[in-house]
Amino acid sequence: MTASSQGTVAGGPRRQRPVIAIDGPAGAGKSTLAAHLARRFGFLNLETGAMYRALALKALNTHSPLDDEGVLVRLTETTQIVLEPRPNDTNRVLLDGDDVTRRIRERDVSEAASQVSVHPRVRAWMVERQRALGQQGGVVMEGRDIGTKVFPDAELKIFLDAQDEIRGQRRYLQNAGSSDAPTPEAVLAAVRDRDARDRNRAASPLQPAPDAIHLDTTGLTLEQVCALAEEMVAAKMPS
Repeated sequence: MTASSQGTVAGGPRRQRPVIAIDGPAGAGKSTLAAHLARRFGFLNLETGAMYRALALKALNTHSPLDDEGVLVRLTETTQIVLEPRPNDTNRVLLDGDDVTRRIRERDVSEAASQVSVHPRVRAWMVERQRALGQQGGVVMEGRDIGTKVFPDAELKIFLDAQDEIRGQRRYLQNAGSSDAPTPEAVLAAVRDRDARDRNRAASPLQPAPDAIHLDTTGLTLEQVCALAEEMVAAKMPS
């Protein structure tokens, strides 16, 4: 049997509770599904996207060039990112002790995060921390390389996807009420640009793990997606 099917960590003992890896492109619903599964099964929700957003915010605050990998790597040497679980809510995100939970969701930080995340050494720094946080199991991790890079031995890997027009519409509706909300066309273009960066980057490109379960949410309601994923997780829980 492979390490993945045995539920081991780098050849170590079997985890008492599984690691759930959720990957997929922007707007597929990864964060929503991860938060739901964490609440449903009492797991820790490790938002890897929030970690990249926090580093991107620090780069913006320090006027660091987003295309200079060396500068960003040096920035990580003085960066502390903490995710604090909150009942029935997303994690509280602390950057060097400051609560940046709301700030990292703003559009300029989102755009900066997609640029910061393409650098191999930045990703290596993140992966090291993400593995340390999730190695004991009982966690849900969502991102773009969780099942392929961060936890290739995850007990369950889900690749969440949807047609790009649907994902663009979802992203638009998330921000439709704000005064500076972009047009639906602009949001769709941004989603497609993000897809291209994620899939074509040299380090850990976005792609399903060979043993991932592909879940296309295009024609499904949120309730249907959650129900399907719950069945998958329940099948991986210790008897």
